[in-house]
Amino acid sequence: MNLDPIMEAVRRAATLCHEVQHHFLTENTKAGVEPVTIADYGAQALICEAISRAYPDDAVVAEEAGQQFLTIVDDTQRAIVIDLIGKVLGRTVTEAEVVGWLDFNTGITAPRTWVIDPIDGTKGFLAMRHFAIAVGVLESGSITAGVMGCPGYPGYAGGALMYAQDGKTYRAPMAGGEAHQVFASKITEAAQVRILESVEKSHASQDRMEKVRLASGLGASQLDRIDSQEKYARIAGGDGELYLRLPRLNSENRHMVWDHAAGAALVYAAGGSVTDIDGSPLDFTHGRLLAKNQGMIVSNGVLHEQILAGVVEVLKQEAAESAEG
Repeated sequence: MNLDPIMEAVRRAATLCHEVQHHFLTENTKAGVEPVTIADYGAQALICEAISRAYPDDAVVAEEAGQQFLTIVDDTQRAIVIDLIGKVLGRTVTEAEVVGWLDFNTGITAPRTWVIDPIDGTKGFLAMRHFAIAVGVLESGSITAGVMGCPGYPGYAGGALMYAQDGKTYRAPMAGGEAHQVFASKITEAAQVRILESVEKSHASQDRMEKVRLASGLGASQLDRIDSQEKYARIAGGDGELYLRLPRLNSENRHMVWDHAAGAALVYAAGGSVTDIDGSPLDFTHGRLLAKNQGMIVSNGVLHEQILAGVVEVLKQEAAESAEG
């Protein structure tokens, strides 16, 4: 499988997103224009356009839909999306083409499926912080490859493009240039461990995370708060050791597959580990939801059992306190 067309599409999507930020995330933003909406639909259309050319028989699972584009997005914003896509592709694009790309092969079953999150980390995108353009590849229900554009990745002008294939993970400048293989770190010393947390408090209770750190013997670790699946990319690239998503007690909420597919591919191939809070591998065989998994533990691998034990201890404490109260 050749990932080059998809990597080029992710780069194009990053260009479109930059244009949206440059023109619409200012004090002069036009009333009624929603920059995330424009970037979401534009980025997904560009990626699906590439898949339709390179892999016309493959299935797609993606966040946005053509019918939504026609009915929810107003005329002004649809025109902006179509115009931006045309500029990035260098040709005139029609509304029908965009709708066709957004819905490309989303209703079929195939041996290979592309899982797309066009803008992961919407609040980070709006705040000009970190966001990711994420594309995972499922074959027979297993994650086998992934591409992720991280425009805010540190150390690179324009960010970094990361991809995983054939059991290896690579990182290259988003603007183009040589790719180098990267690996998850082997750090275990608490003072050197970098724990990555979500910026948005709705994603994680910082008090609970502190309990897990202490229970895992990582009380001296460093904390870095960033948006989006870039946290996966950081761990895969050796620039972080741990990321947790703890479910609320008795929660029935489950993650969407596109929120984790590409990131999991990067971490797996770099030598890290990704499981749910029970230590079970992620199960991508239930459509759009990770229906059999609750919570998320992403690590450099060597810390995984240690942090899993800490999570189990904290959850047991919370269950006992809930029963008493």
